[in-house]
Amino acid sequence: MAQNNYDVIIIGAGSIGTPLAMALAERKLKTLVLEAAASPGQGQNKCAIGGLRATHSDASKIKACLRSLKVFATWEGTHGDDIGWIKGGYLFPVYTENDEKVLKELLKVQRGLGLNIDWVGPEKVKALVPGIAAKDLRGGTWSPDDGSASPLLSVNAFYRRAVKLGAEFHFKEPVKEILSENGVVTGVRTPQALYAAKWVVNAAGAQAAAVSELAGVKVPVKPDCHEAGITEPADRFFEPMVVDIRPGDKSKNYYFYQNWEGQIVFCLTPQPPVWGDDRRSTSEFLPEVSKRMISLMPALANLKVRRTWRGLYPMTPDGFPVVDFPAALKGYVLSVGMCGQGFMLGPGLGEAVAAHIAGSPSAEDKEILAGFRLERSFTGQEKLK
Repeated sequence: MAQNNYDVIIIGAGSIGTPLAMALAERKLKTLVLEAAASPGQGQNKCAIGGLRATHSDASKIKACLRSLKVFATWEGTHGDDIGWIKGGYLFPVYTENDEKVLKELLKVQRGLGLNIDWVGPEKVKALVPGIAAKDLRGGTWSPDDGSASPLLSVNAFYRRAVKLGAEFHFKEPVKEILSENGVVTGVRTPQALYAAKWVVNAAGAQAAAVSELAGVKVPVKPDCHEAGITEPADRFFEPMVVDIRPGDKSKNYYFYQNWEGQIVFCLTPQPPVWGDDRRSTSEFLPEVSKRMISLMPALANLKVRRTWRGLYPMTPDGFPVVDFPAALKGYVLSVGMCGQGFMLGPGLGEAVAAHIAGSPSAEDKEILAGFRLERSFTGQEKLK
């Protein structure tokens, strides 16, 4: 039985579990990752469009994502893997007085937390995104250090690094039971084996609530369906991720960018939300998002769409993750409810959670997790979801 003893067991090898395994293995903790799928990143990670930003409205998210950006931006130089990183920045173009007011208010918080972000005028916006609609354009916020990368290339790079450092991954092995004794975690059971561990981390993405029921801990996480798409490649003609926060007929906002292969990748936030776990593409998505994108950038009209897909955002009521060590079960760790931002949060949160598990969190590690406690009111709302 000794070979089945671990310091930490992680449930889920996606955007959160895989970089966490890497961070734990770097700290010499014996780590096992259990994943129901056949390889890393086969849940919601491969549905992500690849945007990476620290441009948020909340201190915990900003600090976690600043760490993540450093990992993505330096990965190829440090480890040699091309993960499709582009430092293209994020641009929020503004066309209404109210949106200008909201984003300028957020600038005070964002700059205070160390973000390289500023308000830019209409001419700068038009220079950053040639051909963007000029009518009523008031300017926008511009954060040049944000960027993008390939979710699958990244998660596999993190996986290889974690394995090299000693972490174990077992695929096609779902967790069926979280074991405990006297209010303390003792391990997990799968169809294949029983594994002992002092710590068990729930990083199960869209399945987080069901997995947490195995531990007897309720978490307010439920999936929300979002669709995305990708075009054929084109010569590079703009750099930023463009985020239009204006509401549409059937959508709250939408965003798109040109990836490292020249393809336009785009996503839309449905309004009202579409709750559930239906991963089938719909006939409504492409007409809605195409109409909005072409209205903003007419030059996109001639690009052919190669495919669309639908992923799940594990949502919480307030739009913030739950990353915590619940008092109800000692040794059980929640790293769930990323609200569609697991890819950009993963490496930064992985470092903070690993530091807590190792017993050596820094002041910033504590600050990051302080904003994501399970025992909170869930009444506030993330302003840049």
